[in-house]
Amino acid sequence: MQDILEKYGSLLREVDNWFTICLRQYPDKINCQQGCSACCRGLFDITLMDAVYLKSGFDKLSGDLKSFILSKSEARLNAISRIYPDFDQPWLLNSISETDWELIMPEDDEIPCVLLSETGRCQAYEYRPMTCRLNGIPMIDISGEELFNEWCSLNFVNVDPLLIEELRFNFNELFAQELLLFRELSKRLIGRSINEIDTVIPAALLVDLESVINQIKQQELQCN
Repeated sequence: MQDILEKYGSLLREVDNWFTICLRQYPDKINCQQGCSACCRGLFDITLMDAVYLKSGFDKLSGDLKSFILSKSEARLNAISRIYPDFDQPWLLNSISETDWELIMPEDDEIPCVLLSETGRCQAYEYRPMTCRLNGIPMIDISGEELFNEWCSLNFVNVDPLLIEELRFNFNELFAQELLLFRELSKRLIGRSINEIDTVIPAALLVDLESVINQIKQQELQCN
């Protein structure tokens, strides 16, 4: 599995390189930087591959810091369970309906990510999920296809970034490679290729991988 995580790390660094190039080209229009945590609020879905990669970095933190973050993660998940009791270990999102999804992850949720320090820095920054790396700039493929046409309100003030071709990136190829890696990961872990298994960051830090695998096998989740 380590070989898959290394390949995924390389893919994530491609995203970082794209973002860095955008920053260099438009420093006066993009305010994203380490220490800005405006978008690190609420819960959002991450893939099982992101979860495993994130956990591998989280495990390198000091014992006291890990314990502190895990206590925040437990409190976060317990608060969700009080609202939506069916959302339980190992906290997978694939069987959650759209209505219940909004209960678990409301758009107005401003609770900071459990990995944020008091200074607003991610304490597992090098291992953060792909969605964290993509946030802030619209995702326009080099073909011109708009995959996500929104951006952080702190960026591109009075400028339409959808018209800036230099911001475009080969996102379709990126996501195709991500899918191939995910299918290989799921095949090794579960014995069959699955296109999507999602969870949230607090769960990724708390739950051991074996319990996730057993849950998927027992429930025979249809994650296609």
